[in-house]
Amino acid sequence: MLRAALMTLFALPPLAACGPIPVDQAERLCVERANQALRPRGEVALGVGSGGRAVGGLDVTISSDFLLGRDPAQVYDACVKARSGQFPTRALGDQPGWVG
Repeated sequence: MLRAALMTLFALPPLAACGPIPVDQAERLCVERANQALRPRGEVALGVGSGGRAVGGLDVTISSDFLLGRDPAQVYDACVKARSGQFPTRALGDQPGWVG
């Protein structure tokens, strides 16, 4: 009995963190996912390290939504619904941060 109570005590906080979030917060988070569905993202870094050696880096992010050809607006709507349990209150095109 004590073991079950302790397991419940430790299991509930992480599960509570998985619950729905407010729709406005979900909308802000899901804009980035919609942006990633629109096109791949990349970053290039160039510089000079110690001893005058050239250094560089390349970072490319390609989402599975982009590879599958999903519509960013549908990705946004589904993401908001999944995170908040509600439909978006504002369209993707009206969201700050949307690059489409």
